[in-house]
Amino acid sequence: MFTGIVAAVGQIKKVETIHPGQADSGVRLLIEVGGLDMSDVKLGDSIAIEGACMTVTSLPESQHFTADVSRESLNKTMGLQKPGPVNLEKSLKIGDQIGGHLVSGHVDGLGQVVKFESVGESWLLVIHAPKSLGMYLAYKGSITVNGISLTVNDVTDIETGTEFSINVIPHTMQVTTLQHVKPGHQVNLEIDTIARYVQRILQHK
Repeated sequence: MFTGIVAAVGQIKKVETIHPGQADSGVRLLIEVGGLDMSDVKLGDSIAIEGACMTVTSLPESQHFTADVSRESLNKTMGLQKPGPVNLEKSLKIGDQIGGHLVSGHVDGLGQVVKFESVGESWLLVIHAPKSLGMYLAYKGSITVNGISLTVNDVTDIETGTEFSINVIPHTMQVTTLQHVKPGHQVNLEIDTIARYVQRILQHK
């Protein structure tokens, strides 16, 4: 589990095909951790990369780790296919402060940025979500975008899915990869776990 509070922006330095020649092969990422504290990280630990929970497979240096990403994960996420900046968060420990909300690190789908513009001292981020996720989005509810815990300000259902807006404060822009996002970009979305259980309960009844 995670909280959606990004601890550091790292860099994917290398993307290496695990089984060259196989169409369904996954990749091995070499990640530079930036300011992430790695003093308590060991093999097998979980780290969220752009909102996707991955397992640490090696620690070649104190400032780097590797993670293997399956072809299935690559097909359903963005930001793990090539070198570039990524949001990083270590898994939650019992007793840690939950500054965001409970996040599983399982990407539910991809959204597309419709609008991203400055409004006063903050930024207005509008994202189009697929129909399958629309029912889980609610005014003042929580959503995870590229591993960042954010609050939904407005929800509008349209024919092709659901558009929702978020107010992004300057601090979030400065310490996450949102500073690189532009209209037309795809982003990783994870719905609130509570909303998932509510939907299941109602469906069961």
